[in-house]
Amino acid sequence: MKLLKSPLLVLLTLTMLSVNAQKKNGNIKMDPEKSILKNAENSGNHELLIAAVHVSELDALLDGEAQFTVFAPSDINFDSSTKARIVDLVRTKNKKEIQSILGYHIIAGKLSASKILKALCSGEGSARFTTLTGDTLTATMKGIDIILTDKFGNQSVITKADANQCNGVIHVIDSVSHLASKA
Repeated sequence: MKLLKSPLLVLLTLTMLSVNAQKKNGNIKMDPEKSILKNAENSGNHELLIAAVHVSELDALLDGEAQFTVFAPSDINFDSSTKARIVDLVRTKNKKEIQSILGYHIIAGKLSASKILKALCSGEGSARFTTLTGDTLTATMKGIDIILTDKFGNQSVITKADANQCNGVIHVIDSVSHLASKA
């Protein structure tokens, strides 16, 4: 990981990450003048996540002025059992559990991919970030991908980085089941 200390290699890695993410997920256009909530609502790719946000009453938080980083799975990245679990929680309006699941996807402050990579360089290949629930996500690299690992050891890949919003940033991830795990 010492190679990532070179500014040229960091720039090359960011470029490759962006190209790789666009190939995997398509290029989701978001308006940087709008909030995390408004852009996610308008994306057409985060309907299940947005339904959970509204039930959890975190919509005011994600539509406000405070800066947040959201690791957002698109609808196609929910496996069938997790999708069923989220749908049931939304249907029964289980606000507390949905807040816990969503809180694991949110970090206070704007954390761009370049900041994650800088933290990885400083941490000799590993960086830890505290979510709104107080849990830790650990970031590492595998090839050109940024991998997020939860406290259970389950992993997600950031497939679309740096969708900037007026109140933070969204990084699209490739799975949700591990983030929805409960101890």
